[in-house]
Amino acid sequence: MKTLLITGGAGFIGVNSARHFAAKGWKVVVLDNLSRRGTEGNLKWLQEQAPIEFERADIRDGAAVASIVQRVQPDVVLHLAAQVAVTTSVTDPREDFEINALGTFNMLEAVRQHSPQSFFITASTNKVYGKMHDVAVVERGGRYEYRDLATGANEEQQLDFHSPYGCSKGTADQYTIDYSRIYGLKTVAFRQSCIYGTRQFGIEDQGWVAWFTIAAVLGKTITIYGDGKQIRDVLHVSDLVNAYEAAIEHRDAVSGQAFNIGGGPANTLSLLELLSQLESQLGIKIPLRWDDWRPGDQHVFVCDVSKAQAMMGWEPKTSPQAGVSALIGWV
Repeated sequence: MKTLLITGGAGFIGVNSARHFAAKGWKVVVLDNLSRRGTEGNLKWLQEQAPIEFERADIRDGAAVASIVQRVQPDVVLHLAAQVAVTTSVTDPREDFEINALGTFNMLEAVRQHSPQSFFITASTNKVYGKMHDVAVVERGGRYEYRDLATGANEEQQLDFHSPYGCSKGTADQYTIDYSRIYGLKTVAFRQSCIYGTRQFGIEDQGWVAWFTIAAVLGKTITIYGDGKQIRDVLHVSDLVNAYEAAIEHRDAVSGQAFNIGGGPANTLSLLELLSQLESQLGIKIPLRWDDWRPGDQHVFVCDVSKAQAMMGWEPKTSPQAGVSALIGWV
């Protein structure tokens, strides 16, 4: 039986991944410190779905994670544990750095020293590209678009670690790639775009699709930062989990690589478009308030996913309309 160790495994991506791989016969070990709202409930739900093992630990504790990795000897490490909000990183950059940069370093060192055969997947972010000032953006039909990048931004886009969050996640991203180059570990960095789906307890500064959906169902006022025309390529969590599985199947080919993983040009949404869909499906008028743009906010981010398609045979399957409808049903 193959073993999968998931850090941050009680988060929404973690529990969806754990259930998927457990159903396929993997031994799944979840490592989480249960510090984030919703994780205890997610863990309880997961334990009712699948026979997983749970290790309560903090990735900032290098000795603790080294001990777990040494004992578990995972075939695959899916490193999801992170501080995930740009606004929180601005408020407390030290904590952001210690979780995202130091925490990833601790996990890589644990694998290097105690389980070098493990395949290591880091959940990175599109924020490593910053605001992409060198890429022209235009407004068409009430939404922003790239003027020249018809297929989206690819992995050759210049890195620009804007915001403490971008810096900490960018550091984790580069360490992950470098540990393949320098130490010969099998590693890959997934520069993930906007991931959404069930078991996601979105908040205002992270997980906007889930946050908008939950707030709309509960009748809460939603704050729009900027003008609402900003675009993201949204990716349903089931498609992301399939991408993890594809990477595992092609680990030799993808090792040492970074991949943009998102919905691609066919699966884009603006904030206003999501609000319109929610109002239509729920039969309500959502109360809004408006505020200034936030540090690190991009007018547009859309992935070019052709590298993942070519090297892993992966592509998104779930449309935003179907995915949001499923999310509404869960809420």
